[in-house]
Amino acid sequence: MYFVGIDISKFKHDCFITTESGEFVTNSFSIKNDNDGFQKLLSILTSLDHTQEIRIGFEATAHYALNLKLFLEKAHYSFMEFNPVLLAKFNKSQTLRRTKTDAIDCTSIARWLMTVEYKPCSVGFYHTYSLKSLTRLRDTLVKQRSFYIVKITNVLDHTFPEFKPFFKNRFSKTALYLLETYGSAEKMARMNSASYENLHKISRGKFSMQKFLKLKDLAANTVGESNEIFLSQLNSLMNLYKQSCVEVASLEQQIISLIEEINPHTLSIPGIGPLSAAVIYAEYGELSKFDSPSQMLSFAGLEPGYYQSGTSEYGGHMVKRGSSHLRFTLMNLCIPLIQYNMVFAEYYAKKKNEGKPHRVACSHVIKKLIRVIFTLEKNDMDFDPLKLR
Repeated sequence: MYFVGIDISKFKHDCFITTESGEFVTNSFSIKNDNDGFQKLLSILTSLDHTQEIRIGFEATAHYALNLKLFLEKAHYSFMEFNPVLLAKFNKSQTLRRTKTDAIDCTSIARWLMTVEYKPCSVGFYHTYSLKSLTRLRDTLVKQRSFYIVKITNVLDHTFPEFKPFFKNRFSKTALYLLETYGSAEKMARMNSASYENLHKISRGKFSMQKFLKLKDLAANTVGESNEIFLSQLNSLMNLYKQSCVEVASLEQQIISLIEEINPHTLSIPGIGPLSAAVIYAEYGELSKFDSPSQMLSFAGLEPGYYQSGTSEYGGHMVKRGSSHLRFTLMNLCIPLIQYNMVFAEYYAKKKNEGKPHRVACSHVIKKLIRVIFTLEKNDMDFDPLKLR
């Protein structure tokens, strides 16, 4: 059996090959992150005895290994990807020295492969990776959209500080229309009956004449200062905000289309929408690599810390390692789950009755959710509340 350790980096990859007896097949060598480098690796792999199993492993390093993974899959080689924290712990257990090089890392990866169960990535991983890229890009754009809202608020604090409190500190569709169409308090103070008709239509009748007159009065008597620089900033920020909204909507359509085509069993759980189901599916990937719900919990960084030594023993807070995108999505699912799913609502109430604070009760709800997802996917079945214990 051959063990191939690859240390991934942006422009090159360092490789080392050994056998199960510890015999060096080659000294550590580097390949460029291009076609010539990949062909060099392929020629070395094909020169090995193919009656023996070849196990390839490397750390999860964002997108830098994607092209290599696709190349290996097309060449019909399996590979295993793992958390860099595991290798760091392994290296510390092997030596007290603090020397670290790429050559040492690839050697350590090969030796680490010899000590663990080999769980290769599934064929067709690229589809899961594509969905992960889309969901993470959406998350980035949503944060950027929120950033623009903050900046718009900052400008309004100078030009029309009464505006946002008038709309209960929310940028509703009506509020955004006013900012886009009029921008300044001076222009809002001069609005007429035609302006009211447009606002009444946009708000679907919720923006009354009394509110309209109140807003005009606030605009006429604002303590804000009409400044061309601030108005120019507001116009630019509004354009950026609108563009981010368009991009987020476009991404959401793609994500929903993909996840509905895959149709994971997670979608059958009341309280989980397609966007959340897409994040869960994309971040966890192939569930066959998990042997228990506790491993899925650990992957999301939701497991509690635990320390025991001698007579000392205590539990800690969530370790918060693993995928932050997955952890954020799971924790935010608690509210819709207890609103639309009787099973989780009763479980949440049980934890609250035990004296658990809201956040702690929510963490227990998510632990139960992970157990349910694990069972559904492992048994290839949809959610049925009657089968839950």
